[in-house]
Amino acid sequence: MLRIVILIATHAAALGLGFLIGIYALPILTAPKGPDAAMLEATATGALYKGRFERNLKGSDFVHWGEGEVRVLPDKIAHAGRLAPGPDYKLYLTPEFVDTKEGFLAIKDKARRIGDVKTFDGFIVDVPAGVDVSAYTTAIVWCEAFSQFITAAKYR
Repeated sequence: MLRIVILIATHAAALGLGFLIGIYALPILTAPKGPDAAMLEATATGALYKGRFERNLKGSDFVHWGEGEVRVLPDKIAHAGRLAPGPDYKLYLTPEFVDTKEGFLAIKDKARRIGDVKTFDGFIVDVPAGVDVSAYTTAIVWCEAFSQFITAAKYR
């Protein structure tokens, strides 16, 4: 009887671990190709503002991070760098810089969701019509599914 309980427990643990690995790996396996260097370079000349995603922010950790330059144009936001892979990333603009989950949740009602981030080796996200990027100061990448802070860049 003890042997059966041990077998069930170890198999359940292996199944749970496999499920968690699958949740992490699926976005990596299904991610579209990021923008090429020429596309990212084209955003450099028209940028109104620039900022940086830093890997060592207070709210980032070894599996939730971003690094590289953020370029803010009137009609798009581009990132030339890398993000830790993960599911359901969203790009937000906020009126103040925050670098933790708690900080973002405290101002999320003032934030403007710009769009989905589906690539981890740079991205270009279109700014919705009517959004004035000058009304905000910070770009934030947030994992909506798990309410997880990824990174932030103050651009103004």
